[in-house]
Amino acid sequence: MAAWRRTAFRLLTACLFRRNPVSLGRCARGFTSSKALRKGNDFFKDLESEMKKFHEKLVTALPGSDWTPIHRNLNLPPERADIVIVGGGVMGWAIAYWLKKKERIRDGVRVVVVERDPTYTQASTVLSVGGIRQQFSMPENIHMSLFSCYFLRNINEYLSVMNEDPIDVQFNHAGYLFLASENGAQVMEENYHIQRREGASVVLLSPEQLKKKFPWINTEGVALASYGLENEGWFDPWILLNAFRKKAISMGVYQCFGDVTGFKTSSREMVTASGEKVDFKRIRHVIVQMPNSTEYQPVECALVVNAAGAWSGNVAQMAGIGDDSRDDILSMPVPVEPRKRYVYVFHSPEGPGLDMPFLIDNSGAYARREGLGGNYLGGQSPTEDGEPEVSNLEVNYDFFTENVWPNLANRIPSFQNLKVKSAWAGYYDYNTFDQNGILGIHPLVNNLYFATGFSGHGIQQAPAVGRAIAELILDGNFQTLDLTNLGFKRLFVGEKMLERNIV
Repeated sequence: MAAWRRTAFRLLTACLFRRNPVSLGRCARGFTSSKALRKGNDFFKDLESEMKKFHEKLVTALPGSDWTPIHRNLNLPPERADIVIVGGGVMGWAIAYWLKKKERIRDGVRVVVVERDPTYTQASTVLSVGGIRQQFSMPENIHMSLFSCYFLRNINEYLSVMNEDPIDVQFNHAGYLFLASENGAQVMEENYHIQRREGASVVLLSPEQLKKKFPWINTEGVALASYGLENEGWFDPWILLNAFRKKAISMGVYQCFGDVTGFKTSSREMVTASGEKVDFKRIRHVIVQMPNSTEYQPVECALVVNAAGAWSGNVAQMAGIGDDSRDDILSMPVPVEPRKRYVYVFHSPEGPGLDMPFLIDNSGAYARREGLGGNYLGGQSPTEDGEPEVSNLEVNYDFFTENVWPNLANRIPSFQNLKVKSAWAGYYDYNTFDQNGILGIHPLVNNLYFATGFSGHGIQQAPAVGRAIAELILDGNFQTLDLTNLGFKRLFVGEKMLERNIV
């Protein structure tokens, strides 16, 4: 211990001399002037002050203390983890929560969530309009949203944290209202029968019934409407994200802000019964680059979950998925890319009141109420050949004037005099294959799981998806909802699971 103290003292005095080179130099010359004498006295006062601080640290520098004379970046992720989740949006934190909830031994699973945007200003979760519905064409999507709605209604039973205020996600149960033209009426009716069979509470309305229930709607061009009676509406995405995050952290999940820049992998070659060679890869380390720094941390791990949303295709490429130089499954990229969508906030004092549902017009335009002061949110997906570039989140206000507004004003005449107040843009994690989520483990990178590609309905299904991924990892298969059809197999064999109700 004495030798350690002497070494520490030398380190301290060396640091002090570097901090006070002028004072030290004049001390060595004997302080030939009163000015030098004052500076010399200042030096010894500084030395005395620093020695006092050092003594306080020295007292704590005993076995069991975490003090060290070497600077540590406390924001670095741990060197080892069981599971690293890439992406700290609502999907990533939902997965982290369910992993901890399902662990059989407390702290039995070490989970790290890595998010590259510490401000969440560009996170798709918080840039969403927060809609939730059961009016889908696929049973899997219907059941995921049914569970998510149950989860939101009972959120404090799941995500409450001791000594924290109760969670209120501001769930507005106003329903969804889809409108169909003559050309789309048959598909709407087919979807309606699927929804009713799977337990969704939905009714079909004729144009006359629609006008009677919602007098503010212009029913011209509407052949049929589908209205959700319960378990549909909208909520605050930011509150849901924070609720998942706080609960998961309270359960022992590690939060790290940084950018995943690569993986260290190993390979193992196997030969099939037919003699074909198959190369399996496994991720050994996740490389996390700290923000605004050259510092990075390799995290040794057993499993990785790709929940990076719109950028999950890029994350997959880091693991060697989509390598066109190969002649096996790894040559096929994950078909998820960012698609930019605009959301406009506008004011219409004569617009619909509290009875307004989340309206999806047959033109593709949508609108919902925002608060009680005559404010609304609205937007519309562009055509395939009119997709905006995704290098930034700048808003095109001309798109509203030329595309969104005419459609909304036609359907809701009181919107003819609306005034745009603000707008923002966000990204869809758009699955170019069939606009549906990709869930499960990659067949050739056998410790890399995916939860991505939801094409705009990910936030409303996050509670169900988080549970499903946790079941796959900890139980080995789906336990509550069978989401096998959303796995990778359909991509390789070319069997699309098309969702016909994409907004």
